[in-house]
Amino acid sequence: MKQHWLPFAGAGAAMLGAVLLMAQAPVGGPPGGGPPGGRGGGKGGGKGAPPAFQMVKGQPIDTREPEKKDDHPAFPGQTRVPYEPTTPPKVTLLTDKLNNPWSMAFLPDGKILINEKPGNMRTFNPKDGSLSEPLMGVPKVYYQGQVGLLDLALDPQFASNRRIFFSYMELMGDDDGIVLATAKLAPDDAAITGATVVFRATAVNARMHGANRGGRIAIGRDGNIFMTVGDGSGSPPWDMAQKLDNTIGKIVHVTPEGKPAPGNPFIGKAGAAPEIWSYGHRSEEGLTINPDTGALWETEHGPRGGDKLLQPEAGKNYGWPVYVHGIDYPGAAIGAGITEAPGTEQPLYYWDPVIAPSGLAFYTGNQFPEWKNSIFVGALGGQMLDRLHLDGKKVIGEEPLLMDMRNRTRDVRMGPEGAVYILTDANSLMKLTPK
Repeated sequence: MKQHWLPFAGAGAAMLGAVLLMAQAPVGGPPGGGPPGGRGGGKGGGKGAPPAFQMVKGQPIDTREPEKKDDHPAFPGQTRVPYEPTTPPKVTLLTDKLNNPWSMAFLPDGKILINEKPGNMRTFNPKDGSLSEPLMGVPKVYYQGQVGLLDLALDPQFASNRRIFFSYMELMGDDDGIVLATAKLAPDDAAITGATVVFRATAVNARMHGANRGGRIAIGRDGNIFMTVGDGSGSPPWDMAQKLDNTIGKIVHVTPEGKPAPGNPFIGKAGAAPEIWSYGHRSEEGLTINPDTGALWETEHGPRGGDKLLQPEAGKNYGWPVYVHGIDYPGAAIGAGITEAPGTEQPLYYWDPVIAPSGLAFYTGNQFPEWKNSIFVGALGGQMLDRLHLDGKKVIGEEPLLMDMRNRTRDVRMGPEGAVYILTDANSLMKLTPK
């Protein structure tokens, strides 16, 4: 299902490129989720000053003026919940020798498999601190701006079949697009074999900048796979996320073979892509399954304001760009400038101004009793790890962690032993344990 979308040309394309460069700057410049410019980027810690959050128990941490001056929550507790401090963790730097790391997975032999955005997979061995050479067999990726080799997940039966799934940006002639691929990890962890693309999202003309493309994957309890596909638009945003004839600005749901997952909401509907799970998304860089309930959770970037935490459900519309808790990068309202719209779903929580969320993980371990019923949100522009205390689907407390380190947190995962691991744009892998 290959379609060609090019919303701007000529002078409009130049404006689009400038706007998307703005979209990638962290807090301290225009908001967004990636390094400015094209190739490379992501070096060092945070760029620019992180948000000056206040740490007063029982008060919201964010006292910044909202980007959208008339912004308001749709219900109590949808934004700026009280600060809830816990005992600070011990932070151990495991390695700072990575190259733009994006995601990780824990192997049964104790190693950590890591994707680096330029196109390499490596393993890190916590037992001796060794970092492998790049694995053989990884397909060539299109590496630019926010895109390249992206997310990573192990098959639920990995211990017996050695199968992995990963996402990346693929260049296809004049077009590019996010793809979902599968391969097998060699017994010695030195290569992947049989790499095969099983699903290709709707293609976008490659002259567009590599921003707002998504690429996170999560495997449900039934073994089927969710993947985020960003809307890839500029300023003003296009409405492809609202159209069902493409997979742009969507969460897709497919089998391990890349077919539409049984029960998908638009199977058999004329003019609709059968892989779609939910729509109306912008730039989704966090995706995970709640291990207690099996529900899908997601975070996505707003433009200037309006980062969201969602629990996407089948067939539902999450509103982009019909409503937004924020404004466009040049400062104008988006669309009608509304924060609610009939037929659309509100976020469980939102940030205005943004923190640029990337990476998402529930904490269900035993090492940190104070972190029970928490979900962790990596923050790029926010240069922190944000802990949200949950009561069911309601956010009741917030705690920014690692603020003194000023690291753009790219990915966060709970390890098998209950520690918390994070990847940062400072090319580091860190481990959080109790003091």
